[in-house]
Amino acid sequence: MKKNIPNFVTACNLFSGCVAIVFALKGNFVWSAYMVGVACIFDMLDGLAARVLGVTSEIGKQLDSMADVISFGVVPGVLLYKMIECTQLFVAFKENPMNFYNEQGALDQQINYVAMIGFLVTVFSAIRLAKFNIDTRQSYSFIGLPTPSSAILIASLPLSMNAILTDLMRPGGMTGDNINAFLTLTKGQNNIYEYLLHPYSVIALTLVTCALMVAPLSLFALKFKNLSWADNQVRYIFLALAATVLIFLKFLGIPLIIILYIVLSMINDRMTKKKEAAKQNL
Repeated sequence: MKKNIPNFVTACNLFSGCVAIVFALKGNFVWSAYMVGVACIFDMLDGLAARVLGVTSEIGKQLDSMADVISFGVVPGVLLYKMIECTQLFVAFKENPMNFYNEQGALDQQINYVAMIGFLVTVFSAIRLAKFNIDTRQSYSFIGLPTPSSAILIASLPLSMNAILTDLMRPGGMTGDNINAFLTLTKGQNNIYEYLLHPYSVIALTLVTCALMVAPLSLFALKFKNLSWADNQVRYIFLALAATVLIFLKFLGIPLIIILYIVLSMINDRMTKKKEAAKQNL
């Protein structure tokens, strides 16, 4: 019974991913993103449970990878597909509000090949997990952006868009004067919303995320061998900065946190190599 507790937690990760897919297909991107966060929590807890209970199993390792493919591979792919469609509709609405429903109906009836670009994240997530499973170097560090981190980055997109639209719109919904105010705010030349709410931006995020997952970047893992400052300096600094960014920017700060994670990892890797070189010279 004890050895199956971590497997049960992993199964909760998988179930959370399945629920996230349902929310995404129903158009509820915000709750889909929340369920990605829930899956990430379960993904951390299954490893913690295994260490605390002192149990490991081969089936647990395999189940963990399969759950991650769904929660951090398929779910982001579905989210990106739907978000590309959503931004395409946004552009159509902005250009011609009166013809918006015709554009929406036409998009619903045809296969959206452009939006399928989002599923590249699913493919690269599977490649990333396969490489992780056969690489013995990735115990307390990662090579390439981990799939949970990439999933969080992508899940932050609908949360950020929701925050942007909430700020742009006054109470009362997209009717009457609110539509005019909304269009005025988003039609300005070089307006940041022009870029954030555009399908090309979502596609660019997709391609960058795919590249980061297979890039030869050495990134530290948030696994603490102990609580000492000397052994976990970069982790404490990252957690403090990430908490600060979240407090001030909330969901809009998640992409910045991922960038911060990569930059700190590169600095930490360079400093570690210098220390090792200095020891060898001695």
